[in-house]
Amino acid sequence: MAKYSFHVEQAPKTLCTSCPLCLKKMTHTNTHILHAGYCTCPEHIAIRGGSRAHIRFPAMFALFEHPRHGPMLFDTGYSYRFFDATKKFPASLYRAATPVTLREDELAVNQLATFNIQPKDITRIFISHFHADHISALADFDRARYVYLPQAFDSIRLTRGLSAVRRAYLPTLLPSDFDTRAAPVDITGPINLPPEYTPFTRGYDLLGDESILAVELPGHAHGQMGLFVRDERQTYFFVADAAWQGRSVRENRPPHWLANLIFSDPRAYRQTLGRLHSFQQLHPSVVIVPSHCEETLNKFQAKTLVE
Repeated sequence: MAKYSFHVEQAPKTLCTSCPLCLKKMTHTNTHILHAGYCTCPEHIAIRGGSRAHIRFPAMFALFEHPRHGPMLFDTGYSYRFFDATKKFPASLYRAATPVTLREDELAVNQLATFNIQPKDITRIFISHFHADHISALADFDRARYVYLPQAFDSIRLTRGLSAVRRAYLPTLLPSDFDTRAAPVDITGPINLPPEYTPFTRGYDLLGDESILAVELPGHAHGQMGLFVRDERQTYFFVADAAWQGRSVRENRPPHWLANLIFSDPRAYRQTLGRLHSFQQLHPSVVIVPSHCEETLNKFQAKTLVE
């Protein structure tokens, strides 16, 4: 007799952040916003109505120091592997479209050394999506588990050649043992987010202690993942490429229509940007971190120097 299995979706759990006892139990991380290199592009491409002057788009990543799980990263920025991967056609088109500048001291491994953190110490890398400027240094961290929304990798797993370049994906950047260290998010177990995350209502508790919550931010890339991260004084919302500029979120102003050519779903992109705009209006104390906003990076670095 044939055997059949059935999947029963359980009701999402609900986080409680309204009472002092629950807040006290929450785990907090130490959060550091960094960047590894930058590319340049005309401002009006990134934000509609911007100037035609070329501006810098830092490849930002974040270091989370967790009291139990150790140091973890959100993306990695560029590495020298990007230049190796874009030497030949058609990948060379990628480098020509977004010229990249990267200094030795900006490499993720070198910046982590200033925190006395070695590559082997990184336990997890949360991958927002698989564009080259977010995954170029994955291979530098040979003990990390790779955490991402499964649809993000499924959408590009078999993509090669010009099709991959159009999706800003360079397959050679993936470590050879990627599959053995992959830890895709279990999307069958979402949680209900409390009102403080409205209009985002469902997400994923990545560590089981409510310190890092993932939400899907569709439009720019399939399965793009954003993170809510709490440290002792501040909540951050890392939104990856759901917006390229902080001003885009504040003014609900999308990129030039040409950017639609590289988006997985332009309509979903505009909807996500609208939700980010609503979120910022409802929760102005939360720091929204687009992955390529130099204004945001400069503000955070200035704040760190003052502290």
